[in-house]
Formats: sequence, structure tokens, C-alpha cells
Amino acid sequence: MSTTKERRPAVEGWFSTGTDVRLLGTRCASCGTPYFPRNELACRNPACAGPKDGSELEEYAFSNRGRIWSYADSRYKPPPPYVSPDPFVPYAVAAVELETEKMVVLGQVVPGVGTADLEVGMEVELTEGTLYEDDEAEYTVWMWRPVK
Repeated sequence: MSTTKERRPAVEGWFSTGTDVRLLGTRCASCGTPYFPRNELACRNPACAGPKDGSELEEYAFSNRGRIWSYADSRYKPPPPYVSPDPFVPYAVAAVELETEKMVVLGQVVPGVGTADLEVGMEVELTEGTLYEDDEAEYTVWMWRPVK
């Protein structure tokens, strides 16, 4: 008997799932400053002329493409409370400057793509990948993959 595990985001509300994976955050309606992870309090842009009570913040889905700003490999299992597969398998991470927002976001690179396959300036896109599994579910995160 085959059972399919439920797929759950490892961090709820930080990214959309499915075919159009996007980082989810907030943006100031007054000045357009984006925030990831989400900002719930007030716009922190000192040049913003909008209200400072948080009422100007709105839901925002970030662009799903960008260019590698920097990258490295992760050779050691992260300490608790971080969860990783057992046995631990090294992976690449990339700091990516988002296409529209021009801010840098760090994330894992998809399995099978290592640092030898990456270069600064390479175009990448967001996708969803498995961080770890337990008896109940498969827990997912956003990952970067090179654009073909």
C-alpha cells in the first residue's frame, strides 16, 4: 500500500507553493519599500513620508527571478533548532539579488547543483524543494535553480 505524504512549508507564510513559487512579505504602500521576511509594524525607510503606524503595509509577493550575488557550499549539519535530513547531505546556498526589488535573499540551491555549477551573475529562479521529511509530512522550503 502506497501512501503519499502531505507537503507542508517548513516556515508557514514565507513563500507560496505550487507552480509559481514566490517569497511572501510586505511592502509599504506609501514608498514601495519591500520587506522579507514580512514587516508587521511600520515602514522602516527613513525617507518614507507615509504614516508610521503600520497601516501603510500591504501583502507583497516578490519577483521569482534574480541573479546570483554570492554563493557557498554548506558542508556541515546545522545545529538545533535547525532541522536537516539525516544523514546530512552537503548543499549549495546562494545569495540572490531579486530582479525587481534589487534586494538580496539567501536560499538553498536545488539538489544536484553545486558550487562548481554556479557563477556570480547567473540567472536563477525560485522553486520549491524538500528540506526534510518525518513520518507525517514532507517539509518544503524555497530553493534557487539556474534558469536554462
